[in-house]
Amino acid sequence: MSLSLCSADSRCLSSLISTCEDCLRRGPECAWCSQERFLDGAHVSQRCGSVSDLRVRGCEEAFIQNPNVRVEVNATVGSSQVSPREINIHLRPGGEASFVVEVQQLERYPVDLYYLVDVSASMQDNLDRLKTAGLALSHLMKEHSSDFRVGFGSFVDKPLSPYIDVHPSKLLNPCSDYEVNCRPAHGFIHVLPITHNMTEFTRVIKEQRISGNMDTPEGGFDAMLQATVCQKDIGWRPEAKHLLLVMTDQPSHLALDSKLSGIVVPHDGRCHLEDNIYSQTTTMEHPTIAQLAEKLVENNVYSIFAVDQLQYRWYEDLLDLIPGSYVGRLFPKASNLKDLVVHAYKKLLSDVEVQIGLEDSQAQRFRVSVTALCPDGSTVSGNTKCSGVRPKQTVFFKVTVGMIECPVDGGDRDVVMSVRPVGFNESVSVRIRQSCVCGCAQTGRCRDDPSSSDCPAETSACRAHRSAAVCSGRGVCKCASCVCDSSRLGNIYGKFCEMDDFSCPYVKGLVCGGHGQCVSGECVCLPGWTGESCDCPVSTESCVSDDGLICSGWGKCVCGKCVCDDARRSGAFCEKCPICYSSCQSHWSCVKCHLSKGLGSDALQLCNHSCAPAVEYVDDITELVRGKYCLYPSSEKCQHRFLMDLASDRPQLHISRHPVCVWSRRYFKTFLSTFLLTVTLGIGMLAVVRQLLRARNCSWQSNPEQQFDHSRKNSYIPTTNEKTITYRRDHLPNHPVEMHPHVPKKPLCDAWQ
Repeated sequence: MSLSLCSADSRCLSSLISTCEDCLRRGPECAWCSQERFLDGAHVSQRCGSVSDLRVRGCEEAFIQNPNVRVEVNATVGSSQVSPREINIHLRPGGEASFVVEVQQLERYPVDLYYLVDVSASMQDNLDRLKTAGLALSHLMKEHSSDFRVGFGSFVDKPLSPYIDVHPSKLLNPCSDYEVNCRPAHGFIHVLPITHNMTEFTRVIKEQRISGNMDTPEGGFDAMLQATVCQKDIGWRPEAKHLLLVMTDQPSHLALDSKLSGIVVPHDGRCHLEDNIYSQTTTMEHPTIAQLAEKLVENNVYSIFAVDQLQYRWYEDLLDLIPGSYVGRLFPKASNLKDLVVHAYKKLLSDVEVQIGLEDSQAQRFRVSVTALCPDGSTVSGNTKCSGVRPKQTVFFKVTVGMIECPVDGGDRDVVMSVRPVGFNESVSVRIRQSCVCGCAQTGRCRDDPSSSDCPAETSACRAHRSAAVCSGRGVCKCASCVCDSSRLGNIYGKFCEMDDFSCPYVKGLVCGGHGQCVSGECVCLPGWTGESCDCPVSTESCVSDDGLICSGWGKCVCGKCVCDDARRSGAFCEKCPICYSSCQSHWSCVKCHLSKGLGSDALQLCNHSCAPAVEYVDDITELVRGKYCLYPSSEKCQHRFLMDLASDRPQLHISRHPVCVWSRRYFKTFLSTFLLTVTLGIGMLAVVRQLLRARNCSWQSNPEQQFDHSRKNSYIPTTNEKTITYRRDHLPNHPVEMHPHVPKKPLCDAWQ
């Protein structure tokens, strides 16, 4: 916004501007102030500026000369296919205006088909086939047309060397070497005007004879242009669709080819039929492709090229150069002629295209762009064509016209432009009214009258007070008025030259930051800016971060920049805070939000307010190696694992989709496996200890004497002849004491053995 305003002001400010017309030519942003005593003493060029600039400097609205761009549509002219038919546009240099043209296809049209046939010797079979195919085509086309009519014409080439053999015997009969009676070569002969009499058409075809020439190309473009522009001779009906069917087996000569025969006069694009014969074939060049295309569009003629297989690519390249054209392969003996024409007619009707017509002398001063809105809803800028349009469907074309400059002579003559749908007999006439002259010029009051024949030399009227310098020392006094000096810093103005537009604060080398005007030493800011230097935008758009929040929700937008609430934060949007996310607990609220939203795609948007870091979901968090692992207690028995990645510019959280639960099936299997392994190991260890004990017991019992001798030295062993008596304090029971002799048992190991 600021750049465009600054650019507009700089475009309108120039010391070379001395009149209102000079100002308007600078561009659509420039206006002229015709108010008397405006900026007393300032140079006359200061009357030119943007509308906002002039208002700030004190120019009243009624004195601002700013011709508006407007479009006037004449809806009184009725139409069944193209609307509107008449449009008036008021444009000024640099301005542009847009309007919409509607084009509707009707269901059935009257059709005029003109056969333009190459009658060189190689076309003999096709010519013979046409004698019967023409009638069949007429019957078939009645299914698609409300009134079908046909005409006929023939062509060969220019009857000049090197195109033909100019030997006297060959001029009358080019086929004399083959003992065939041929007709003389000709550029174009109009044989049969448009008619509904098929009997007459068949008779004319039967009377046709072939001709001959020497070079390969033919004079097709010469004949096409005459068949197009000679409307009265051909009999084209204004209300009908015009189809020009060109049947040939060779390419056509182009414009510069005529120089081979010494013809240097360019084609004038007019009709030159005399007694139905093209009279200028030996004096004018072949038309250019652009000239032929222009005449075809201008006269609402569709062109159908029915050509030999070998020449198909040559004519196919013409489709982009000739609007409303179609090319089809013609089978031997024209066996597919009727199907080719019917298919071409349907295809041409389904393609709706517009062409812009403007005088060549005026074209360089205007720019035109067209955008088509097709029935299927597709729209492409610069596209002037819609395909696949069915009957009764409407195509909309948005046309934008821009005026680059005024005429050199300074006149305001109207310029007429046409918007013509290809193949339609209706068009839109656009009259461009050029606003190159100011309204104040009619009264002669566009500026103060600088002339002064007799005026006093008194300077007191040029002083702010008696002791003040004349014109504040920055101008000269003429006729009791100050004429301020020029300064490379800016403009000096005011009754006493006391004001200027450069004694204000500068920001980045621009007075008032380029967003305001300096008036009496103070900045008057343009809309959308504030501050002493007009360097603070009112809008907070520059503070909006990627998540749509102002300063990421962690600060305030002050003068277009983020001021963070937390001193730990930094960055253009307060998005950086390396120490804010160092603990796991600082991210619990973020993880909780994502868990409550189901870890879905919606959660990524809904949880932005509680998540400063970027968040993503992972299935196996153990695959991540960089960062710090954390746990979030999502319930009494489950926890969610997440990882903090603080190495990137913006912290990232990776949240696992799978919780860690105490009684989860996976951990139950682990517990059960561990339990069974522990029990198995315990049983195994007990079995080993038991075996060791048994082995030791067996070795002791197998050698008891040795064991006894060894132990008797250290302990007392009772014998079988001794008694063991137990003394107690209580009264002993009154029963005899039993004594048992000790009898050694058989060792236990013997039992195992």
